[in-house]
Amino acid sequence: MIYRKSRYELNLMKAAGEIVAMAHEAVRDAVKEGITTLELDDIVYKVITQNKAIPTFKGYCGFPASICASVNSQVVHGIPSKDVVLHNGDVISVDIGATYHGFVGDSAWTYPVGDVSDEVKHLLKATEEALFAGIAKMQVNNYLEDVSAAIEDVAIANKLGIVRQYGGHGVGTEMHEDPFLFNYRTGDKGPILKAGTVVAIEPMLNLGCDEVYQLDDGWTVVTADDKPSAHFEHTVAVTNDGPLILTKRD
Repeated sequence: MIYRKSRYELNLMKAAGEIVAMAHEAVRDAVKEGITTLELDDIVYKVITQNKAIPTFKGYCGFPASICASVNSQVVHGIPSKDVVLHNGDVISVDIGATYHGFVGDSAWTYPVGDVSDEVKHLLKATEEALFAGIAKMQVNNYLEDVSAAIEDVAIANKLGIVRQYGGHGVGTEMHEDPFLFNYRTGDKGPILKAGTVVAIEPMLNLGCDEVYQLDDGWTVVTADDKPSAHFEHTVAVTNDGPLILTKRD
């Protein structure tokens, strides 16, 4: 069941999203050669808690950290570690959730470390473009699959693999609510978008094939061909005035 948010609830979600945005700004400034993913996790934990919010991911289904930190061929759900050190040419997807007054903000971004290859730059640019193409379709009386189609079109135009086992999702008092958002067409138009519907739109595109698998840690998802992946995400509300990005950064 899709639960549409009131204006009051959207304001709380926007406050949660602003905290997530602040955490991403701190990560953006900290990502460099030599830093560990555990150090990035510590930075985010401090930003979230100092703003009187709760790290949504920490303890979620047993997840041990405040962020998901996925490096290079890791797609999503990477576990921060003192043993994972960033190197020049890497890319890292950092997924952050914050719960403020019972409502969740959720956003991911993929950051380059130092100088990355031209093909990786292309991957990052296209995946970010896919995110905003999907956001543009978050309009009253559009179908949910209009969002999926916009993401797929960008992926196909840029000859990138589409992660098919994972996708976007509704957000509210829970991190994962209805509806589920595929990053490609399924042939099912899905629900009609109404004002107050909130969805985390998160294309995950690969430099190689579509296929991914989960590691033995029970969390980390990697590409089957070991090629880099990118992941961009915003929490977005449908309003009568158009899409409202709740996790927007400066």
